[in-house]
Amino acid sequence: MVIANPIFDEVFKRLMENQPIAKFFIETLLEETIEYLEFKPQEFTFEDQVAGIGVFRVDFIATIKTSDGGYKKVLIEIQKAKHAIDIMRFRKYLAGQYKIEDEIQTETGRKKVILPIITIYMLGFQLPEINTSAVKVSRQYIDLTTHKVINQKNDFIEKLTHDSYVVQMPRIQGKLQTRLDELLSIFEQNYFVDDKGIIKRYDYTIDNAIIKSMVDILHYAGTDPESRKRIEDEQEAYRVLDFMAEEKAQKLQVKIDELTKTNEEKDKKIAELEKMLGKDKKE
Repeated sequence: MVIANPIFDEVFKRLMENQPIAKFFIETLLEETIEYLEFKPQEFTFEDQVAGIGVFRVDFIATIKTSDGGYKKVLIEIQKAKHAIDIMRFRKYLAGQYKIEDEIQTETGRKKVILPIITIYMLGFQLPEINTSAVKVSRQYIDLTTHKVINQKNDFIEKLTHDSYVVQMPRIQGKLQTRLDELLSIFEQNYFVDDKGIIKRYDYTIDNAIIKSMVDILHYAGTDPESRKRIEDEQEAYRVLDFMAEEKAQKLQVKIDELTKTNEEKDKKIAELEKMLGKDKKE
């Protein structure tokens, strides 16, 4: 069966709009049972004034309640290519989320709270030092006087620090042995049937009803002409931005090289003058 590549915001949004799929996605990565989930994708268009184009983006935010009764906020970021500027974008976005007062649904109505944050990064590129498809970056409380792990959690600490989950989609290799493998197989970046990386084949045996729903949604997104057009528009916009980012990076590197060369020449002249002054003093 052919399916659309879920690396695109347009496609991933369709998956996350399905409540059981969103729950399955987050539960599987976090390895926690979710009793309640409120998913709030926030759509906006990023306008690049220089390029004269707009890039459709979706911020994926979920409020969850886990089996222990605790509420958390989950931030999901999809990043297709690696650019230095994206690190700052991630940090600014994360800082903004720490500033926001959250809301949860209670028996008496909506209640404003401050929730602990969890981040999930879906990467379309590889981190050279990390040779696995999925990583959990987990915190520990450590007593500095004894260097022993403290098993109890504290509300103050939980709301000022966070765990992260990183998925390297190019490293997914389709070994369907666990529930996590089944989920990750959907995001595998292989078996494309076009030269744009938009449509791929998914020929794995499906035993999980949620995975079947995901494949059905992706099949429609990949075969519907209007959906395909929106994906291609998103891809083209990012291609232009990627080109511009590379061009700006090259220009910046040229300036750095010029400044480095100028400073080296200045240092050389200063060294020559100091040498001459040293000789004059001796004479």
